[in-house]
Amino acid sequence: MDTETWQAEQFERHRAHLRAVAYRMLGSVSEADDAVQEAWLRLSRSDSSAIENMGGWLTTVVGRVCIDMLRTRRSRREDLIGTWLPEPIVRVDEQADPEQETLLADSVGLALLVVLETLTPAERLAFVLHDTFGVPFDEIGPMIDRTPAAARQLASRARRRVRGAPTVPDADLTKQREVVEAFLAATRAGDFEALLAVLDPDVVFRIDSGGRPAMAPALVSGAADVARQAATQGRKFAPLCRPALVNGAAGVVVGAPGSAFAVAGMTVVNGKIASIDLILDPDKLHSIVLDEI
Repeated sequence: MDTETWQAEQFERHRAHLRAVAYRMLGSVSEADDAVQEAWLRLSRSDSSAIENMGGWLTTVVGRVCIDMLRTRRSRREDLIGTWLPEPIVRVDEQADPEQETLLADSVGLALLVVLETLTPAERLAFVLHDTFGVPFDEIGPMIDRTPAAARQLASRARRRVRGAPTVPDADLTKQREVVEAFLAATRAGDFEALLAVLDPDVVFRIDSGGRPAMAPALVSGAADVARQAATQGRKFAPLCRPALVNGAAGVVVGAPGSAFAVAGMTVVNGKIASIDLILDPDKLHSIVLDEI
């Protein structure tokens, strides 16, 4: 077998893992694919005979590429108007495996990705690689030019931030869907009291319009304000909503698959909606497809 063919086979063995790491680092399917492609280009230009651990080498490359991309993104985002939300992974079929969707929501739910976005790139890499993929700190440290002890501290700091926010939805997907449907019914009816009944007192409503003018403030918090927003602005859109799984949790697609103009991910915690993430940015919605991340 020639070197190029061997490299390609080795890379394909690790592609799914690399894409999963990159999506959790970047919150974007398209950017994750770019990071994975860059890893392939670097491998194709390398002496693969000198690589002892191909999986570790590729993970290191993807991790460093993602850190560079995050730093570039932060500098570009200084002038962004509104809220930045991840690119969603949407399922609109009824064949989803509830257990698999729960695992997806736990590790890559929209609410979790929003919190990860507040971390430094090094904190995010340490947390993602160790807490999600079990990579030891003595391997993570060199990726970010830190000692293993420093990498452990970064992951611990990130973990505290994650645990301090409602990022993990209720495990029962059926119950999640019931809560979301109750929210939609109350929104269609403009029923303020019914909306209050399904919203957590500290609910957060975020809108990512891609920097374009939005129909509402980019961030609204508190049950009363969110209920008021839903009862007024959301009422005309509720009839266009279809149930969907958004990053493994109950949510909605507004419009038809392939022509959706909005996706809303909802994090249901203790039977109440703790966060609503409404994505209006057309660049993140142009191809809603089934994805394995």
